[in-house]
Amino acid sequence: MLMTDRTVVPGTTTSHSSILTENSCRVESELTELFRTRSVASTRLAEAMRYATLGGGKRLRATLVYAAGELLGARGKVLDAAACAVELVHAYSLVHDDLPAMDDDNLRRGRPTCHIQYDEATAILVGDGLQSLAMETLLSERFNPGDARIRAAMAEVLVRAIGDEGMVGGQAIDIEFTGMRKSLEELSTMHALKTGALIEASVLLGGIAALGPGHRVLDVLSRYGRALGLSFQIADDILDHTSDSMTLGKDAGSDDRQNKTTYVSVMGLDKAREEASRVCRDAVGCLRELEGDTGFLQYLAEFTVSRKS
Repeated sequence: MLMTDRTVVPGTTTSHSSILTENSCRVESELTELFRTRSVASTRLAEAMRYATLGGGKRLRATLVYAAGELLGARGKVLDAAACAVELVHAYSLVHDDLPAMDDDNLRRGRPTCHIQYDEATAILVGDGLQSLAMETLLSERFNPGDARIRAAMAEVLVRAIGDEGMVGGQAIDIEFTGMRKSLEELSTMHALKTGALIEASVLLGGIAALGPGHRVLDVLSRYGRALGLSFQIADDILDHTSDSMTLGKDAGSDDRQNKTTYVSVMGLDKAREEASRVCRDAVGCLRELEGDTGFLQYLAEFTVSRKS
């Protein structure tokens, strides 16, 4: 995989939005290289896995890996491996979320969803393949060189975040309660698992890459990540209610069509916006416990509630 550490020229300032773009390009390059090195068992499957992963998305999760890791002193391939892993898992989750048995969506990142572009069986296999590749990327010394203890700790964090006590569990709750009215507490619990767990894990992977497992700073990063994940989901609910499919790059209004409980349906639009801002402030408040320049992590928290897609 490529090693693309950022070089800052003395006396210059790189804007936070530029760093976000740079990190997006960095992980896109790393993912492209990762797919290039694969031996192909099925050309169609390989093509569909690339289709689902490359060429779109905000790459927020990868950027959180880089931001947390670089703040704490990590550099190079260990961060690239973790950034690729969280983006592979995120891509897998989107492919499966879009399936007819789940949300039955036709548009993702401005183009046909994977099961529309290929077929449903291929899309299921794409998700399975991406999840497996994410774990290989974290655990294999080929992609993630260095301390085996750190590799194992990173994989454990990601596995927990995406399993039945994390992302998959949240998706199961979402399916179970579709068409039913949920309380705000139930809604928050569901989204903490379905969306927040992977965002929290992304921050933690950067911290583990720098400090190893068990460091007290990881508790701060975990609280920041949880708050960030919740504010991200509230903003998603708002955008689904207020934006259009072309802007979002996915089917707008799908929550209402499927009669899902959202922060907007429970709180109303104005209160949901206030709640997103409040949770964002909670995330930013956690950063006061960290040393160093946390400005970029603050920017990312604010970006989650100000974004347009």
